[in-house]
Amino acid sequence: MSDPKVVKAINEQINAELYSAYLYWAMAACANDMGFPGMSNWLYNQYQEETAHAQIFYKFLTRVGAKVELTAIEMPPAQYTSPQEIFEEVLVHERKVTALIHKLVAIARETNDYAADNMLRWFVNEQVEEEESAGDIVAMLNLAKSGNGLLMIDRDLGSRTFSAPTEMLESGGLGD
Repeated sequence: MSDPKVVKAINEQINAELYSAYLYWAMAACANDMGFPGMSNWLYNQYQEETAHAQIFYKFLTRVGAKVELTAIEMPPAQYTSPQEIFEEVLVHERKVTALIHKLVAIARETNDYAADNMLRWFVNEQVEEEESAGDIVAMLNLAKSGNGLLMIDRDLGSRTFSAPTEMLESGGLGD
């Protein structure tokens, strides 16, 4: 069984991941309303990814015999004025999630919860990828600043597909 501090922090992280999913779903709807189906697709894939992250944490807690406690999910903002604003917020949000993951790692290490620390390594690496991806999109949008550039970026982001972290989902982050 994981340390109670770790269990509490992971339950809070489940809520944070579900909020992230809800936020990206709202952003996807907004991008779609703006006429950018490709950006909406990218954001919808992000919604799916965040839901999968919540599932990994959920399965980890159940595998170590800890109680999952789901709490209310805060309502995300639903209105943005431009794709630029959306993706700048994506980058800010991913940086917040990175800080939450780092805090979880610190708690796992402080309590000598080696199973949680091991599972969290995947999330540390995932957040590097998340911040890089969001930063790259913000940089592309900064360069585009025109209708044609936005359409090219929209087309590119529309090609993203969701690939579930199957091994992590199946093992709850513990491996087998």
